[in-house]
Amino acid sequence: MDSLDVVPPRLVLADAHTAQDVLTFLGRSRAISDDGVRLQAANGVLALTAAALAPQGLFDRTPTVLAMRIVHADPELECDLVVDDLSDTDDDRMLQLPDTSRSPAWAGVAPPRGGWQPVGSLEAATITERSQWGMSAVARGAGTQSGEEVVRGIRASVWGEPDDDLLGLPRGVAFAAQAFGFLAGEERVPVTVSGRWTRLAFRRGHVLSRGPAVTGLTDVRATGAVV
Repeated sequence: MDSLDVVPPRLVLADAHTAQDVLTFLGRSRAISDDGVRLQAANGVLALTAAALAPQGLFDRTPTVLAMRIVHADPELECDLVVDDLSDTDDDRMLQLPDTSRSPAWAGVAPPRGGWQPVGSLEAATITERSQWGMSAVARGAGTQSGEEVVRGIRASVWGEPDDDLLGLPRGVAFAAQAFGFLAGEERVPVTVSGRWTRLAFRRGHVLSRGPAVTGLTDVRATGAVV
C-alpha cells in the first residue's frame, strides 16, 4: 500500500444520488476483484475506473479489460488515486476516502484521452448473450476443479478469446459490461479505437480493452455522438 499524496480527505459529489452511484460501482468492482477503483477528478468530473479483467503475471494471457463510469463532482475536487474502500459521511453528498491508496499494475497503463476513431457498433442484446455464454463456459470448465490458478486459467481462456460476434474483441468486454451493470434494455453500442485500445460506449458507462489491433471489424455505422 502507498501513502496518499496530496489528496482531499473526502470526495465531494454533485448530490446524494451520485454518491450512491459511486458506492454501487465500488461494490460491483469488489465482487470481481480486490484491485480497487481508480478515482480521477478534475473540472467537476469524476472518472471511476476498475479492472474487470487484468493479467496477474508475465505469462498470464488474461486481457486487460476496464470498466469506466463518469459522474459529476465538486468543481474544486482534484485527485488521481486507487482505493479499495469508500464510506458514507454525515453529508450525503460526500464520501470518506481511506488513509492509504493502492498501486495495481493495471492502473499504470491508462487508456488514451483522445484520438478515438469509430469502427463499428454492437447491439446490447448480442453483448448480453455472449456474456451469458461465457459465464456458462467458465462454470462448465471449472466443474469440480479447484485451485485459484486453475480457475484463473479457465477464465483467461474463455474471456480472453476473440469473439466474432463481438467484432473480434475479447469476450471479456461482454463480461465487463454485464458485471458493472452497463447492459440495460435495447441499445446500439458505438465501438471506437485509439492505438491498442478499443472502447465500447454504453449509456451507463464505458468498457475499454487493451490488446493487439482488432481485425474483422464491421463497417462504420451511424450511431450518434460518442462522448
